Amino acid sequence: MSGQAWLSQLKQHKVIAVVRASEISLTRQMALAVASGGIQLIEITWNSAGATELITQLRVELPNCTIGSGTLLNLQQMQEAIAAGAQFLFTPHVDPVMIQAAVNIGVPIIPGALSPTEIVTAWSCGASCVKVFPVEAVGGVNYIRSLQGPLGHIPLIPTGGVTLENAKEFLQAGVIAVGLSSQLFPKEFVDIEDWKAIASLAASLMQKISE
Repeated sequence: MSGQAWLSQLKQHKVIAVVRASEISLTRQMALAVASGGIQLIEITWNSAGATELITQLRVELPNCTIGSGTLLNLQQMQEAIAAGAQFLFTPHVDPVMIQAAVNIGVPIIPGALSPTEIVTAWSCGASCVKVFPVEAVGGVNYIRSLQGPLGHIPLIPTGGVTLENAKEFLQAGVIAVGLSSQLFPKEFVDIEDWKAIASLAASLMQKISE
């Protein structure tokens, strides 16, 4: 996927569901639930059970979705994720070697950064866009607004503090998309495997940001 195609997907869909669970069956059901609620960008974290198998499986099961991988810490994990079929890559940190490798292959990579220096470094290395993580720890929406003046040309995706309630506010502050994890998958719903409730949360989020 080209960088432009990835950015246009982000602009269109605006929400990435970050799926993480200790059992592969749960991770799969969580992904299927948010997909049925209308979320089409789904990240399977590398520290989920059976991540490689699941990425491959979901590519088949959810042909209308774009399936990526996240929490990738090194080049080997990234290469394994790509081999499994990951269509985009998230890292929690800025690693120029990983960024360049992904650029060379043509897979969008979104490194995690926090300070302006880290954000600019990631972008200068060739990142497709930059994950601002953990955004809540440094002021949430207000921090994003502060970055827009000098760094408004860099497409940002905040995670780690985005909620169902404030997701739209982040988008209005100028980010290209938002990433949500536990907010979409409340423990009480996952524990009783209430997938319809999770699908409903996803649908209400998508409705809210489109209004």
